[in-house]
Amino acid sequence: MQLKDLEIDGNWTLFLDRDGVINYRYDGDYVRNWEQFKFLEGVLNAASIFNQKFGKIIVVTNQQGIGKGLYTHDDLADVHQKMKIEFENNKGRIDGIYYSPYLKEENHITRKPDIGMALLAKENFPNINFQQSIMVGDSQTDIQFGRNAGMKTVYLHPKLKNPAKADFVFKDLKSFAEAL
Repeated sequence: MQLKDLEIDGNWTLFLDRDGVINYRYDGDYVRNWEQFKFLEGVLNAASIFNQKFGKIIVVTNQQGIGKGLYTHDDLADVHQKMKIEFENNKGRIDGIYYSPYLKEENHITRKPDIGMALLAKENFPNINFQQSIMVGDSQTDIQFGRNAGMKTVYLHPKLKNPAKADFVFKDLKSFAEAL
């Protein structure tokens, strides 16, 4: 199967992981505030393409730094609000942002790879059809989340490796957007 075979239109939903997909991921640490948030190259250009192709654009992100007490829900809300504004300033949009503040050990249903965040998105946007959705991530957990919900999956890897066995592999978000 090739990406063009999906016939993506306004009925489709794009689910995006955040850290490592939209913004730079700090190994062993967390983005705790807007000053630490850095968009990855090409993401804001990709945002305008996604805006034209997808009916809904949803961000789903595990944020266990909150559970660890490293930053607060308000800190995260500030980051997400500013991220949304930057998308809009670049002819893009984010329709919803869902996050799981729980520690990995808690196995909470909202924490990827469980599909709680996808179910919350569908509750807020009932027209979401997981069979007409794509999950883009940079980890096995992201890809498993997409699979668990019945979505197509895109794995981002700078060397185009696919250990997560996703449906598609791209170097980065920009190259995925260009392929659309």
